[in-house]
Amino acid sequence: MGDDSRKSDSKSLKLNIKIDDDVAQGVYANLAMVVHGESEFMLDFMFLQPGRKEAKVGSRVILSPLQAKRLLSALADNVNRYERRFGAIPVGANGSKDIIH
Repeated sequence: MGDDSRKSDSKSLKLNIKIDDDVAQGVYANLAMVVHGESEFMLDFMFLQPGRKEAKVGSRVILSPLQAKRLLSALADNVNRYERRFGAIPVGANGSKDIIH
């Protein structure tokens, strides 16, 4: 297991995070699906092989609405910082029209 210490928000809460080696390897996904109900958001991360019409879910994450909103904010912040450093991420000619909703 690995350790990761991170500071949280402006309160500077130190959180020791432990991660199993097999989880630390990660799961590659080139497609994600998000659905929600009143009390949770469900994120399915999938790998869609080129030329195939079937994607396999490699990981599912279920979040409370509050955590989903915090994740949205964290992703937006990180994408903005990434683009300032490396340039804009191209989304294709049709923009979000190419995304499955």
